[in-house]
Amino acid sequence: MSLPALDNLVRVGQLKAEPRNEAEARRMLAMARTRLEDARLTKLSIEGRFTSAYNAAHAAALTALRWHGYRSENRYTVFQCLTHTLNWPAPRWRVLDAAHQKRNLAEYEGFLEVDESTITELCDLADTLIAEVSKMLE
Repeated sequence: MSLPALDNLVRVGQLKAEPRNEAEARRMLAMARTRLEDARLTKLSIEGRFTSAYNAAHAAALTALRWHGYRSENRYTVFQCLTHTLNWPAPRWRVLDAAHQKRNLAEYEGFLEVDESTITELCDLADTLIAEVSKMLE
């Protein structure tokens, strides 16, 4: 399904248009579910749980983007596109952007400061995202 706002991002090189691949979408969504389960394992480190919750949200958001026939190599863009792929308001996907910024600090500077409430919020949002993407794939 072509979306005008996302077509504009293709024109400026922020996205690539690619045909929908249903098998790929279902694999990605299954991966999102598994990562969310991992994020809820309290025996894991808080850093590991945060990373798993973030990756669950990213995989689900990427699934939504791929379902509409687009691909991005930029994680931030994947979250921004939720406005168009799932009609998410900006305040909602910006929580994922904040997690993305924390993830980048951890990956590139070795600094990660998160608490249990951050992980809970991220897990809840990833759970909602997975549910909405699941409905879209039905």
